[in-house]
Amino acid sequence: MLIALSIRDVVLIETLDLDIEPGFTALTGETGAGKSILLDALGLALGERADRGLVRHGAERAQASAIFEIDPHHPAIALLEELDLPEAEDGRIVLRRSISLDGKSRAYVNDGPASVSALRRLGACLLEIHGQHASVGLMDPSTHRDLLDVFAKAAPFKAQVSEAWRTLDAARSELEEAELRARRASTDRDYLAHVLGELQKLAPKAGEEAALDAERRALMGSEKAATALKDATDALADGKAEQRMAAAARALSRVGKPEGEGADALSKAVDQAAASLERALSELSDAQGWMARAGDALDGDPGRLDHLEERLFALRAAARKHGVTVEALPDVLQRAEQNLANIDHADEAIQAAKAALAKAQNAYDQAAAALSERRHTAASALDKAVELELPPLKLEKARFRSRVDSDAARPTKDGIDRVTFEIAANPGAGFGALSEIASGGELSRLSLALKLVLSTDGGTLALVFDEVDQGIGGATADAVGRRLARLSQTAQILCVTHSPQVAARARRHWRIEKRVENGITRTGVSTLPDAAREEELARMLSGAEITAEARAAARALVAASQD
Repeated sequence: MLIALSIRDVVLIETLDLDIEPGFTALTGETGAGKSILLDALGLALGERADRGLVRHGAERAQASAIFEIDPHHPAIALLEELDLPEAEDGRIVLRRSISLDGKSRAYVNDGPASVSALRRLGACLLEIHGQHASVGLMDPSTHRDLLDVFAKAAPFKAQVSEAWRTLDAARSELEEAELRARRASTDRDYLAHVLGELQKLAPKAGEEAALDAERRALMGSEKAATALKDATDALADGKAEQRMAAAARALSRVGKPEGEGADALSKAVDQAAASLERALSELSDAQGWMARAGDALDGDPGRLDHLEERLFALRAAARKHGVTVEALPDVLQRAEQNLANIDHADEAIQAAKAALAKAQNAYDQAAAALSERRHTAASALDKAVELELPPLKLEKARFRSRVDSDAARPTKDGIDRVTFEIAANPGAGFGALSEIASGGELSRLSLALKLVLSTDGGTLALVFDEVDQGIGGATADAVGRRLARLSQTAQILCVTHSPQVAARARRHWRIEKRVENGITRTGVSTLPDAAREEELARMLSGAEITAEARAAARALVAASQD
């Protein structure tokens, strides 16, 4: 619902802030008062075509902003996300646009910059304008299929088609991938076989590099220990140490048994020295034995270190070749095996993908056919319902048709149908597009008839009708007013009208008037209370001079509108 419209410096409007309520609001005023300016300003905010001629004389730019209040499920919410625009706050969307004297335009959505095309898409989603100079929404053929689907209550059918389309699209992609893999296979097979042969021969294992490197470091440490042990062994290898200690022991044995003063001490010292030499000879022998055993322990495969170096070099060279780490080589081997297997089974994969595609195509065809049947059935019902509304709106000679063209050769995510609303304005005339009807009033009344039929099944929150009463009066104008009032029970209606019968049916009445202040012409809008409303209706009935009869007729119109 449109809840507010703010206008700054648009033609004759300097400043105007309107709070707009639900239901039916009539806009009246003398010819030239500026009713079209109000619609031009609204169109500016909605992203419609605009030029610098909208800028009020003496101002630098014209600006208009429209505030809409929507529910959480309104399609505009998804459209904001699709267009990457700021989300609605507190259920409100603010559309704002300005145009300067140099013709440059700036657009904003929820105070964030936006393109004019984005503004236009949001505007069309939130409000429809029907009239002589603007006719969007129903006049746009791209909306007709969705409108028919709402009338047909086809949402479950559309969901099935959409899901079948996604499955079909995925199946097509899978077949394309399978065929692409097969084409690449003929080129890649020899290379993959070569890679696989190399890697299978190398047989890399997870964690192998770390284990080999640790063993290599250990062996390099063992070599240092072996060198030191050899030096120790070599130092004792000539036996000179044993010979000298043995000679010393023999010499001590010749000392004999001393006599005289100090003999005991000497004897004890000699004995201790001899014992020490004996122990030293024994320890030396033990040391040589332990060194021999240590040497045995260090003795291993003399080529082991070279083998480790060669293995590490081979692994790292392979890793560089394939642009990976050594740790990732087993994965490269596994992928090569899998890719080669895929190549060997490429035909099987293609056949499986074709079977899946055929199944998906069949499911889509069935879902699309069911949706198409639903649309054809609903189209007939919609045509009858709309044509019942045409005679009271002075369109009794017109015929309406919902044309559903089905083409299974051109499927889409929305099915196989193209829907176009068409009209034959006169007997004997052929059907044509709605936009080809010459009269703006006829366009508006036809839109009213369509909206009346579609309103029970949902629709746009806000509708603007301009000159819906063009070329009609009396009973026809009253019929238009009644239908606008009925439509306002499910939609917000703003109607620019010259018909007192239409205006009398409105819940609120705005008068648009032009006045001159200090030599400057300005357009303003005022909300009419009951008495002023009757006076305005009387003016519309009688013209410049309001008669008592006109006032009485105005009161009668207001009273009749309460029925």
